[in-house]
Amino acid sequence: MDSPAFFAKGLKDRVLIGVDEAGRGPLAGPVVAAACVLGPDAPAGLDDSKKLSAKRRAALEPLIKASCAWALGVVEADEIDRINIFAATMLAMTRAVNALEAEFGIEPDEVLIDGNLTPAGRHPDWRWPSRAIVGGDALEPCISAASILAKEHRDRLMREYALAHPQYGWERNMGYGTAEHLAALRTHGPTPLHRRSFAQVAQLVLI
Repeated sequence: MDSPAFFAKGLKDRVLIGVDEAGRGPLAGPVVAAACVLGPDAPAGLDDSKKLSAKRRAALEPLIKASCAWALGVVEADEIDRINIFAATMLAMTRAVNALEAEFGIEPDEVLIDGNLTPAGRHPDWRWPSRAIVGGDALEPCISAASILAKEHRDRLMREYALAHPQYGWERNMGYGTAEHLAALRTHGPTPLHRRSFAQVAQLVLI
């Protein structure tokens, strides 16, 4: 990714990285985390991605990418099955912050994470000061930006995966356990992109 001009010149203010994830609950696809440092020209109207319309999220994503420093961390379904979804979420967050640090050569003063837990003490590679904020994706703009980036990237992946597996309606349900998805699972069984450690998928594998 191209480095925003404000990073090329160096940051003088306290560096806060916002982190959020998308995809903890679905039955298929990856969990994606985004890490973001807001630039001075970051777009207005940032909010929890779930509160924004799909059109608004799609409009904000390129503006965030052009004006902020950002990176993603992705953990695929097979890795989720090996280490469990909680550990996979901690890993995705760690990968995102590590990628951001490597890309821009910065050390954050603090990493702000949406939710009630951080990867500190929960993933061996996490090494940054961090703070969990419940509802942070609606309270802290840097987390809001990360929320939008994570959701948009994951939704785009699921739409791409739906082209190869059209039976499951992933372009609509994004891998969540909707009635449509569950009916397709019962008929066609799981794909390699399904999380076989999740109960609703595991039960069908055993039938």
